Amino acid sequence: MPVLRVLRSLPVAALLACAVAQQSPAPTAQQPTPAQTPAPAQAQQPAPPPTYHISVQEVLLDVVVTDKAGHPIPGLTAADFAVTEEGQPQAIRSLTWHAPMTAADVARLTATPPLPPNTFTNYTPIRNTNVATVILLDAMDTPITAQQYLRQDLIKYFRHMAPGTPVAIFQLDTEMHLIQGFSSDPQVLLAAAESKRDMPSLSKPIYGDRGQYRRARAQILRDGMRMMGRYLAGFPGRKNLIWFTGQAPMTIRLGYGFGDPFYDNFDVTGDDPTLDNLTATLTTSRIAVYPVDVRGLGILPGFSAAGPGRPGAYSAARYMYLHDQNYMNLERVANQTGGEAFDNLNEFGPLIARITSQTAGYYTLSYATTNQEWEGEYRNIALTVDRPGARLVYRHGYYAFNRDKPVARALKRHRTRAGAAPANTGSAPPPPPTVAKIPLTPIGALIRQPGHGGFGAAMRLGAVPPTEIVFVASVRPQAPIRKIGKNDPMPQDNFLAPPWQHKPFRIYDILFHASGRNIELTTTADGRHHGQVEFVAVLYDAEGEVVNTVQQNATFDLNDSLYLEMLQHGLPLMAHIAVPVKGNYFLRLGVHDVTSDAVGAMEIPIDQIRPDVAVPGFPVS
Repeated sequence: MPVLRVLRSLPVAALLACAVAQQSPAPTAQQPTPAQTPAPAQAQQPAPPPTYHISVQEVLLDVVVTDKAGHPIPGLTAADFAVTEEGQPQAIRSLTWHAPMTAADVARLTATPPLPPNTFTNYTPIRNTNVATVILLDAMDTPITAQQYLRQDLIKYFRHMAPGTPVAIFQLDTEMHLIQGFSSDPQVLLAAAESKRDMPSLSKPIYGDRGQYRRARAQILRDGMRMMGRYLAGFPGRKNLIWFTGQAPMTIRLGYGFGDPFYDNFDVTGDDPTLDNLTATLTTSRIAVYPVDVRGLGILPGFSAAGPGRPGAYSAARYMYLHDQNYMNLERVANQTGGEAFDNLNEFGPLIARITSQTAGYYTLSYATTNQEWEGEYRNIALTVDRPGARLVYRHGYYAFNRDKPVARALKRHRTRAGAAPANTGSAPPPPPTVAKIPLTPIGALIRQPGHGGFGAAMRLGAVPPTEIVFVASVRPQAPIRKIGKNDPMPQDNFLAPPWQHKPFRIYDILFHASGRNIELTTTADGRHHGQVEFVAVLYDAEGEVVNTVQQNATFDLNDSLYLEMLQHGLPLMAHIAVPVKGNYFLRLGVHDVTSDAVGAMEIPIDQIRPDVAVPGFPVS
């Protein structure tokens, strides 16, 4: 039984087969080639005028404009704004106002229809499509008392929160956790805040000397932010990330390099998965970070009631230096993502309400930079508005990385893998493209589990589910229960781990259907579109042990019509995986675009899959 086969009963099956009928037939001994066939005499046609292609890259900014009372200012036009980049004036090409959504606006949005039986998706609709709030509880380097106070303040806020604005809750300790997905129901959010899912961390998760701790802390934060960015990528509109933390890793002092996990390097090659391939997971997902020092109003050592007396000059100066240094780190993150930093606060519920109110309406501005040299340098942006007393919050710069170079490297790797000849540079037409062959041999037990927020990390049990690629999966258990004898060889398409190889199991059919809109294909000189997508299923037991894995790589070589079909209808694929009959198991499904490193993933408890219902969408056997 094949573990994975191409679904040929749906219209997009031609995407994987690449339509041989559209290719020219190979010449034979009885059929002269075009070069051997004399062409009829024709009048010489004048040469067509040359066509020039100009590529201009635009810079996109979300801008919050408020009056003295903190209310959004509507009705502004592009003529009211002035933008400079490194001191050079820039021409604004577009300006869009995102008005606050009223209860009537939200009610008019079409509700997502319920899914059929045994059908699951990583798409989570949110009713307010203009702006959402993300709360991050950073348990690392945050005193336990501050964590407990923050938790109580959140509970108080959700008890009085007005419905309407979608809110998601994350917590970071040794890794990023999704405590509660987007919900605008205060009761759902209150239940999450009161549950044990966001209880304060009672011990430091990393041990070692100070340098080791800081490096590990920075790496965990980078990985966690990247995983969060992958999750938030599928949600529309602006996301305000309110990051409650005790201390940000050093971004300025040399040697402790937290680096910048929010910068705009969109590197499709992934040459450095820690930094370069971190990409703009937050800025390109329209996430503005609002860092908040959760330790509250600071008191100089020695001035507290418990202190023995006045502080020494050195200790006071050091305290102020570290406090200011931490705030500079928070402010730098805020400026580079379009948010705002806060410290010396003892009430956090009003701050959440304030940020939500001020960003309910905002502008999206774009301009085509006059500097089209893309060498990776950081470029400062300054924005003003012709309104007395108006206050602006926006992203203050970006890194000018050239995407043409990594795309060229991706094309080079494609040609190397496929053994393709270089494109013709003469006047003769290129030869007919070769048919892309989809390898149907399954690959098992191949999923690695590294950090860095990559595909392997997204496939871990309980990991934050990415939404960069949205997909639907229908699961159908086959009726017969099977068992492999102890002396029988394992079938080539069965990858059960040794402890489960000779126990009764049932085959589960998995019908993937991935959206084609976020799958990035590279285009060669002959006009063909190339790419590679991985479809993966990992089965875990209740202790997180890998029970079974299935992976398939689908390689694409599409003409324009097939590429358009993929965009319109998506990408279907059928997989089969063996699941033991007895036990508690979880199925983690993932789709990975190798070119762009975009990921979609979700997790399905096996006990939620009903064996007694008809599942629509499966082809007739």
